[in-house]
Amino acid sequence: MEIKMVDLYNQYLKIKTEIDNSIAEVIKRSSFVKGEEVKIFEQNLANYLGIKHVIACGNGTDALQLALMALDLNEGDEVITTDFTFIATIEVIALLKLKPVLVDIDVNTFLIDTAQIEEKITEKTRVIIPVHLFGQSANMEEIIKIARKYNLYVIEDAAQSLGCDIYLSDGTIKKSGTLGDIGCTSFFPTKNLACFGDGGAVFTNNDDLAFKIRAIANHGMTKRYYHQFIGVNSRLDGIQASILNVKLKYLDTYINSRINSAKYYNELLKDIDGIITPHTVPWSNHTYHQYSIIVKNNKRDNLIEHLNKHNIPSMIYYPLPVHKQPAYKIYNYNDNMFKNSNYVSQNILSLPMHTELTPAQIEYIANALKNFSYK
Repeated sequence: MEIKMVDLYNQYLKIKTEIDNSIAEVIKRSSFVKGEEVKIFEQNLANYLGIKHVIACGNGTDALQLALMALDLNEGDEVITTDFTFIATIEVIALLKLKPVLVDIDVNTFLIDTAQIEEKITEKTRVIIPVHLFGQSANMEEIIKIARKYNLYVIEDAAQSLGCDIYLSDGTIKKSGTLGDIGCTSFFPTKNLACFGDGGAVFTNNDDLAFKIRAIANHGMTKRYYHQFIGVNSRLDGIQASILNVKLKYLDTYINSRINSAKYYNELLKDIDGIITPHTVPWSNHTYHQYSIIVKNNKRDNLIEHLNKHNIPSMIYYPLPVHKQPAYKIYNYNDNMFKNSNYVSQNILSLPMHTELTPAQIEYIANALKNFSYK
């Protein structure tokens, strides 16, 4: 059987008429940039998230950059974040001439180790960026508690977790990206909510930050040709917004499909001694943007080869933690401070996970994993 790492085409076929009609309507109106579809999507996403403001932008990386640009930070100010993430999280910090201060991860969850955040805070620290990696939330209540203690901003990187529920100690449930000062997400085609190209969004409950972020994303304009801020050009186009408006209606269905697939993986793989299945945290659900296992005994590369022979794709997210990336050696990170991210990067492997994954495909993948020697 043909198994894909992500099956976007068959997902599209199920909603083809809606998608095609929505695209055709944008073309008919020729509303390609900052049009009505974008405004409608921003409001629809704000309603879904339960937040006041959503500002659509060009991609998830731009979303992070816009968030940082809105905070009036100074060159050399420090931003605390995780060592184990896609490079965009760190990239925007460096581009704005801020200093990325990295924290090791929890070896089980792959999320930032909140117990290590406070020891990284200095008089130059201004921001904490937790990353909700692979589809579940970092420990936001603990992070916000630390941020309030030291008067720091919190920017949530929710690029992989849109739709994830966070369970607060007071009994309420919030969506990932809505607890910090600013949340950021991506609509890259493989994401939980995905368009057919690049796209992203920033969200906040703060009226002043929303006003500033919206202006910065449009060349710093507060009214046409009047530039109050130094800005950039980062916009979600109308066609992508129309696609997202359709797919947003199905987001919870997509997430439930991923969760059910993960449960079946867990059931079939639980007795394999040579792997560790994903750990879930008590403070949020897991939306399984990725289903990532740990392969024991340094057998990951051998397992990849074995899976390839059975026409099963897999991916390594991520093969090198940030502190080891050549571009970031200028910050002189101490390798001994990142025991867990080093271990995880050497042993992690992501299996196929998408909304169109069938039980038969999961069984085929599980059988291949069972018929491999981990010794």
